[in-house]
Amino acid sequence: MMPRKPYISSAISFEPLEETLDIKPLGSSLSIAIPKENAFQENRIALSPDAVGVLINNGHAVSVETKAGEGAHFSDKDYAEAGAIIVYDKKEIFRSELIVKSAPVSDEELPLLAIGQTIISPIHLPVMKSHILEKMMEKKVTSLSFENLKDESGHNPIVRSMSEIAGSSVMLIAGQYLSSANNGKGMLLGGISGIPPTKVIIIGAGIVGEYAARTALAMGASVKVFDNNIYKLKRLQNNIGVRLWTSVLEPKVLAKQLKTCDVAVGALTSSGGRTPVVVSEEMVSMMRPGSVIVDVSIDRGGCFETSEVTSHEEPVVSKYGVIHYGVPNIPSGFARTASQAISNVLMPLLLTIGDEGGLEKLVWHQLNIRNGIYLFKGSLTNFHLSQRFNLKYTDLNLLIASQR
Repeated sequence: MMPRKPYISSAISFEPLEETLDIKPLGSSLSIAIPKENAFQENRIALSPDAVGVLINNGHAVSVETKAGEGAHFSDKDYAEAGAIIVYDKKEIFRSELIVKSAPVSDEELPLLAIGQTIISPIHLPVMKSHILEKMMEKKVTSLSFENLKDESGHNPIVRSMSEIAGSSVMLIAGQYLSSANNGKGMLLGGISGIPPTKVIIIGAGIVGEYAARTALAMGASVKVFDNNIYKLKRLQNNIGVRLWTSVLEPKVLAKQLKTCDVAVGALTSSGGRTPVVVSEEMVSMMRPGSVIVDVSIDRGGCFETSEVTSHEEPVVSKYGVIHYGVPNIPSGFARTASQAISNVLMPLLLTIGDEGGLEKLVWHQLNIRNGIYLFKGSLTNFHLSQRFNLKYTDLNLLIASQR
């Protein structure tokens, strides 16, 4: 018997199944608050009046605690004219759903945090305390850190801007302490016809090192850069576009160069933990009296053995006749520029958070933002913090997927 051919009745109709798409939620109006920072030497503010004006024009509500912008020379009047509500009570400020800070959450602010709040701020890993982290976890807080926030290109935009400011200002600081007024050698950094240029040594070829080298070259100094990362040295050469004297960190070569230099800059970075000490006390003792050390790495312990933390009030100490500048958080000394740089990153981010209907929704769409989140609705999602404080770690990707 012949096999029958398949027969399809005209009465049967085929309809494709509907595809379920991830529909973008409607934008929401954010309630953003900026408290006044009481942290030591923190003069920056996370949003400038211009940025606040843009957020308000996009339908968001912004409250600013009185005198929050004073350190960066932004007045309450500037913020009020931009449309912000000036608040005189700190408790009132912490009632907003989204808090934007330029310093980490402090002990005094812990009791003021609301359940389920969102906080965008730095974490300052070296001085982070476990009880603050635990209390934030208890209050189901979602936190995004400046240090780990990444943009679409995979860079850390706030850290990069702060490094650019620190690097550029290093040479201005060094020039200041080389002058006779500050009991320095009475030398100008260079660029004067017939006079040999001042010799500058930079240890570290990251962003800080690159911008320090740019400024030093622009001032006419002679620059020598040390780093163990050949890629960073090549990148520095290419970015600056001038042939520079570069070397890996050879102790003998470094000691020889330090002996004859006028300015030494510590610009080494560490991926986690303390910066390695690459200049011993003995090397410093061989340096010329009156020369200047600016240790930008002091935030993470410093890369000169003789470095110590100083303040803006008393910025320098002298050891072996060498002037040591060890003020941490250099960008805070240039607070207005630094505030504008932070604001340039946060304002577009806040607009996007509003458009997406909240940070939790944005995290689903933008993978790069996930890097910056260290607390998600009270769960600790940063592996380094969980290791350091022995707290339970939860994978953020799993958390987000489980909520869909």
